[in-house]
Amino acid sequence: MDNKIMANHYRNEVSTPWGRLFYRLVWNHLDLNGMKILDFGSGLGVSADHFAKANEVIAVEPDDEMIQHRLTSHVYQQLYGSLDCLDEIPESSIDVVLCHNVLEYMEERESLFDQFHRVLKPDGFISVVKHNRNGTIMQRAVFDYATDEAMMLLDQGEIVSRHFGRINDYELQAMERFACAFEIMDIYGVRMFYGLQQNAIKQEKDWEENMFALECRAEQIPALRDIAIYHHVILRKK
Repeated sequence: MDNKIMANHYRNEVSTPWGRLFYRLVWNHLDLNGMKILDFGSGLGVSADHFAKANEVIAVEPDDEMIQHRLTSHVYQQLYGSLDCLDEIPESSIDVVLCHNVLEYMEERESLFDQFHRVLKPDGFISVVKHNRNGTIMQRAVFDYATDEAMMLLDQGEIVSRHFGRINDYELQAMERFACAFEIMDIYGVRMFYGLQQNAIKQEKDWEENMFALECRAEQIPALRDIAIYHHVILRKK
């Protein structure tokens, strides 16, 4: 997809009830106030802008179209680039790193986490949002009724996003290897239920609030977390 079209699509998506709900659920896991935050792969700056209200935020994004369309209700520093930008950040200067739906598109995961370890303070932590294959299979089978795609994914086929292309997904065991200088503290499921509902339902009154309460109630129940479309993983620096 053309970068400009993709940026516009993404901006429209985050304004929908289900788009807002995704961010509300992830942000609900993060009590951040008066901290220095690095948002790596900041996209449209949805999280960077939100947390900049009460924190100092540095956002890093390699897509110039995303940067041009980014949210700027609050002041934060925006850097254009990727792993190379982290050389500009002093050692042990960051309290929290946000890395949401980014690692699936990167090959240099170990190098990236080496940099995260360098820039984080001794008690710093990382917030990672990642795709979960089981949840994607559920979405393809139930929401999309694409049984052929679900079967392909069950056979370990590639996950392909309709808007962002090939997703190089990974399991938590792989994260433990490339993020070996960190310890996994918490794992939350995100989009366990509402990703399986048709969009017409999501326009109903009180849908967002009801679904927020339900997802929060179930997000750390292992059997339900395992079928979430996304996992939110909190890693603490060892």
